[in-house]
Amino acid sequence: MTQTSKNPEDLTRVFKSVLKEERFGSQSEIVTALQAEGFGNINQSKVSRMLSKFGAVRTRNAKQEMVYCLPAELGVPTAGSPLKNLVIDVDHNQAMIVVRTSPGAAQLIARLLDSMGKPEGILGTIAGDDTIFISPANIKNIDETLETVKSLFNFAE
Repeated sequence: MTQTSKNPEDLTRVFKSVLKEERFGSQSEIVTALQAEGFGNINQSKVSRMLSKFGAVRTRNAKQEMVYCLPAELGVPTAGSPLKNLVIDVDHNQAMIVVRTSPGAAQLIARLLDSMGKPEGILGTIAGDDTIFISPANIKNIDETLETVKSLFNFAE
């Protein structure tokens, strides 16, 4: 295939195909793979934007290597709402809020929640691969904190 026949749809298709291989742990490795496919003008900045646009996350592959991949069960989130599409469930037990996410997305979501902090009722978070525990700043206000978290991700019961 010649460079002139490469269009944005080709780039998107090859980009998704590269991520499905689940073997690229850095953006520079993705750049190299796309250049090998004939996209000579691709750079790290473009790859970074594409990773964000398609909701790609870093997670462990079958060999336990940290690699970039697309969220499997969701396909590709829309460009306007990748984060909210990664949240599967939000619930609480009067002491702690639990957020369930797509595999590999919990740490990304937890970083966002931690950045909100005490003004929004969040004392802190602990994130695994697909689960986040939120400690509310005040358990007396846990219902309000729960609603804040749910509204952040447009999550309805």
